[in-house]
Amino acid sequence: MRREPEEKQRDSERTKARILGAALEEFAAKGFAGARVSEIAARAGVNKQLISYYFGGKEGLYQALTARWQAEESVFADRAVPLGELVADYVRANVAHRDYGRLMLWRSLTETEPPDPAFVADVRRDVEHLRRRQADGELPADLDPAATLVALFAVAAAGISFPQLIRAVMDRDPDSPEFAEHYAREIAKLVGHLRAPAS
Repeated sequence: MRREPEEKQRDSERTKARILGAALEEFAAKGFAGARVSEIAARAGVNKQLISYYFGGKEGLYQALTARWQAEESVFADRAVPLGELVADYVRANVAHRDYGRLMLWRSLTETEPPDPAFVADVRRDVEHLRRRQADGELPADLDPAATLVALFAVAAAGISFPQLIRAVMDRDPDSPEFAEHYAREIAKLVGHLRAPAS
């Protein structure tokens, strides 16, 4: 019996989704450098040639996961909200989507080449966004927006970067929604204190 094109398309999409899920787990556990295409294929239950067919290899998988995260980010990253709330939303997202954060940290720790130009353009837009917030009085005038962005990235990723510290000082599970909510509220308050006083 011949399968309909729509059914083949659905099978193809399900296979791609399984591969991406397996790649995210493998990259999060071992980093980009340590991840093996054969292990990703085994996790997904597919032949590793399908990874090359659908994604062009390991780098293509990484780029597809990055695009998936950016799509997710566009849902929660509302630049119209106060900066403290925006950072708090990143805290929540990092806990809810822990593997994406781990993937980024691994790449940051092991990458020795210049950053991807698309990433550079993206974070430079973020710096400009902070400059506009600074001009509106949401950040003190004497802060360097680029250094502030780096600090805010680190703050938002603390649940992934410093799980032992969180367990030690907060007596909370850094993977839990309870930690995410408590820490997000505290970070929103902390960043809110940066606002320049009304003149």
